[in-house]
This record gives sequence, C-alpha cells and structure tokens, in this order.
Amino acid sequence: MSTQRKGAAFSAPFFAGFACLFVLPLLYAVYQSLFTMRASGLGIGPRQEVFTGFGNFARGLSDTTFWAAVARVSVFAVAQIPIMLALSLTMALLLDAVSRRVAHRYRLAFLVPYMIPGIVAALMWMYIYSPRLGPLMDLTGINFFASELIWVSMGNLLTWVGAGFNMLIVYGALQAVPREIFEAARMDGASELRIALSIKIPYVRGALVLTGMLSIIHMLQIFNEPLLFRNVVPEVVTKDFTPIMMIYYEAFDSNDYNYAAALSIILAVIVGVISMLFYRVTNRAQRP
Repeated sequence: MSTQRKGAAFSAPFFAGFACLFVLPLLYAVYQSLFTMRASGLGIGPRQEVFTGFGNFARGLSDTTFWAAVARVSVFAVAQIPIMLALSLTMALLLDAVSRRVAHRYRLAFLVPYMIPGIVAALMWMYIYSPRLGPLMDLTGINFFASELIWVSMGNLLTWVGAGFNMLIVYGALQAVPREIFEAARMDGASELRIALSIKIPYVRGALVLTGMLSIIHMLQIFNEPLLFRNVVPEVVTKDFTPIMMIYYEAFDSNDYNYAAALSIILAVIVGVISMLFYRVTNRAQRP
C-alpha cells in the first residue's frame, strides 16, 4: 500500500465523523431554515411546512431580542476573557519559574477544575452561591444570584473552569522557548520580571491568540451555565438570556424548529466573523 493510501486510510475515520457530525447536520439546518410551519385557513387547520426561502433569516436579522442576547454575551466576553487569560498567563509564568518537578505537581492541580464536567462544576458553584445552603452568604452577606451579580457569578465559574486549560497551552508554549535566552538575559542583569515581560510574554503571543479565539467561540455559545442558573432565578436568567438559550427555547418550547435553525446559522456566521477578525487583528499586531 502506498504512503498516500495509508495516510488516507488513517484520516478516513476523522473525515467520516466530521461529515456525519458536522457537515450533514449543518446542511440539514440550512434546509430546515428555508421552511416555515403555517396553519391553513383561519389558523385552525392542520399545520403545513411551507417554503419561505430566506424569510426566517430576515426575521432573525431584525429580531431585536436575539441581537440583545448577542450584545449581552459580547459585553460579558469583553470583561471575562481578558481576566481569565491574564490569570492563565500569570499561572503559566509562575510554573515556568519553578523546577520541573514542582511545576508538574501544580500543573495537575491547576488542571483539575477543567477535568470536572461543566454541568457538575456549575452545580457545585450554585451550591456555594446558594443563600440557604452555601457558605458565601454567611461570610459576605452578598446574594450572588441577584440580577446585578449574576454575570459576576457566571464569570467566576467560567474563569475557575477555563483558567487551567488555557494555562496549560501557554505553559507548553513557554517550554518551547530556548533556555539559553533566559540565561543570557540574567547574565546581562535582567530581573525575572523583566525577563517575563520582555522575553517570555512576546514568545507566547501565539498561544494567547489561540486561547483567546477559543474563549470567544465558547463564550458566544454559552449555554449550560445560564440554563442551570435559570432553574434558581428564572426571573433574572430569562429564556433569551443568551443566543443559544433563545435558540433552544425557540426549538423545544415554541416548537419553531425552522426559525431556530435560521438563528443557529446566523449565530454560526457571527462566531466565524468575530473569530476571523480577532485572529487577523492579533496576528497583525504580532508582526514586526
């Protein structure tokens, strides 16, 4: 068997899974978005699926509720992602400053929150936030489920879960930096802080761009955490609190699968455009 055929045989399972789990559902969503369920007669007859072309897309593009949800999550991402990446970078720099044996122990400890399933982590923090059962209410007297603090509570949860994973990516990039550069800087009298600011951080900009882009993609599709928080404070976390929540309730609460499919396509385009712009801007900033 030739090398090309061996390579194709190894990659075939991936492409088969990619086609079945991504391409086909995407094409089916596009197909569903072109139709609308309408009742015949005066609205009391049986409902039929009618081809409406881009009518659902036009409705979605003019839906102020959907765009308010996108804006709400975008503002939250602008505040939460830099804080999480700064924390991840700090953790990676601290690990890189200690011996490999010590770094190995703490690296695993920092990664434990990411290893916990997202729903389990959300339930755990909801218990900690609980005014009746959690310890924070007694210690601080603050209701973390209040409307003005709900995003802070979610941001703390998401930072706790994601900081370790992002730290691992940045720490891996730091390990690829030649150690001779650090030794030369120390011989020239540079402090550890100066080495971190002038050498280490510039070397890991690519890793920070990657983690930033992944965080943006995840944030615009946030679903599990607000859905669980809604069970506690439904008056604060509404059905249209995030774009994915709105799509979910349109499909399974309002039974409007066609409109939900159109909103899904619009959201996918938004995520793709924002990710592309972020990558281009940050990549241009890295060039000399």
